[in-house]
Amino acid sequence: MVISRRAFIATLLGLFAFAASAQDRFIVVASTTSTEQSGLFGYLLPLFEKNTGIEVRVVALGTGQALDLARRGDADVAFVHARAAEEKFIAEGEGVTRIPVMYNDFVLIGPKSDPAKVAGGKDIVAALKTIASAKAPFVSRGDRSGTHMAELDLWKASGVNLDKAKGPWYRDTGQGMGPALNTAASMNAYILADRGTWLAFKNRADLAIVVEGDKRLFNQYGVILVNPERHPKVKKELGQAFIDWLVSPGGQAAIASYKIGGEQLFFPNAGQAGA
Repeated sequence: MVISRRAFIATLLGLFAFAASAQDRFIVVASTTSTEQSGLFGYLLPLFEKNTGIEVRVVALGTGQALDLARRGDADVAFVHARAAEEKFIAEGEGVTRIPVMYNDFVLIGPKSDPAKVAGGKDIVAALKTIASAKAPFVSRGDRSGTHMAELDLWKASGVNLDKAKGPWYRDTGQGMGPALNTAASMNAYILADRGTWLAFKNRADLAIVVEGDKRLFNQYGVILVNPERHPKVKKELGQAFIDWLVSPGGQAAIASYKIGGEQLFFPNAGQAGA
């Protein structure tokens, strides 16, 4: 069978177009370090990519930095955990809609020797106040992450003025959750962490959970499509496909099934009012 030169060129162009289209089937997700360092993305994304053929490239930063990346139009989707910052992002017209996806909680980690004597308590605010009074070593992420924002809110609720109270006992690291936990382990210090990253963390040294269960430690995650009207290069359809999968029964079941040592790290709650 003889193929004409024109047909051959048309076939080649079609193949090139298909290859270019396939290469374009990826999105950039600006997310938190906790979703990556907990291992959640390593579990979820292959399932999504197998389902849809869409590759997800994650830029893992603190929530504040992740939203800044999205503000510049350098991400298609933001997947973060600081509701006030997320709502501000939407109000600025940078995102389309905030959709709740899942939750877990924060925990106060500290040395097993517990120099501030706060272990076993359920009141995070009282624990922080005691740590500040004792000037016990405390490590902060200090990176505008969702965890850092939550920590600052809790210090404020405790009545501790960090600007005045800070001293050698309080260490700002400007780092993600994993590196900050490493610093706390090396200093034998207290630190606020998300439970997911803590469960996945290997270098615990003499650290353990000392305070948990306070309702103020609730940690909600939301997902937002970056506004394509403001940032035309945003891949609206592909980004929305990722969001739709996360909140679908299949995506929610996948989130619930991710466990470490038999312990569930995240709890799906898409569609829950007020989340």
